[in-house]
Amino acid sequence: MDTPETNAAILTQAQRDSLDRAIAQVNGLVLGKPREIDLAFACVLAGGHLLLEDLPGLGKTTLARALAATLGMSFQRMQFTADLLPSDILGVSIYEQDSHAFRFHPGPVFTQLLLADEINRAPPRTQSALLEAMAEHQVTIDGICHTLPNPFFVIATQNPVDLAGTFPLPDSQLDRFLLRLSLGYPDAKSEHEMLLGADRRDLIAHSMPLLGADDVLKLRDAATHVHTSDALVAYVQALLAESRRHPQVRVGLSPRAGLALLHVARALALLRGRDHALPEDVQALFEEVAAHRLVPQGEISDRNTLARTVLHAVAVD
Repeated sequence: MDTPETNAAILTQAQRDSLDRAIAQVNGLVLGKPREIDLAFACVLAGGHLLLEDLPGLGKTTLARALAATLGMSFQRMQFTADLLPSDILGVSIYEQDSHAFRFHPGPVFTQLLLADEINRAPPRTQSALLEAMAEHQVTIDGICHTLPNPFFVIATQNPVDLAGTFPLPDSQLDRFLLRLSLGYPDAKSEHEMLLGADRRDLIAHSMPLLGADDVLKLRDAATHVHTSDALVAYVQALLAESRRHPQVRVGLSPRAGLALLHVARALALLRGRDHALPEDVQALFEEVAAHRLVPQGEISDRNTLARTVLHAVAVD
């Protein structure tokens, strides 16, 4: 078994302080959601993409904007609508008379942090335009590959699919999101503070970036050095196996889902100040990693409940 690295070797004190301040700033902008904010940061550090799904008005876009303001990366926001075209996101090649040649004009996807707001209000053809970008960090236009900035991070928001004017994301696109989070209604204390306090948009507009693109890349590299034991890998593998044989699951978790679990468990352990990941890290985020990837059997529609059922069916040795 590999020997875990010391925490000091993974993060310097300056990195730890900067990360803690960044998390604290987002908690000051999005009140009463410390767990969801920790998971959002874990998603960033794991190099994945984040899907925020909830009813309108519960802070999805606020969280996305708070992360963008705090992370200090180049930022673009796209409002997804029914008439949005793939070229509106990716860009387009235009013939220029002066040079007698086509010139590629990059779309909003050429940024470090893209907010795809209300992604399920766009038709499937437009939704799928993001598939290559999210998976390969590049887009192909007219047979030419264009590399996206590094880091590249997509935060997408969506309303529940039973609301009018929405197009459910296909499973292939859902799988591109490392985590799917729901914020839910705030607690009474946080809601009271929001109602009496300053407008969240004004607070975000005046927030200083506490990390930058280089910091994010270094933190991502640090997360890869968090130790995962053979026993933890075996636990994740047991969860994958249970999801595939569970009678209420039609399509279980893929090996890619298992890799996602390990990646984000390392990132969460790093956030919690440890140099090794524990089963508790996997359990803390299993529902957010697994629920949108499971395909239920028959009439079951609540994927979150199904994910919890799979998790509770596997004991930790």
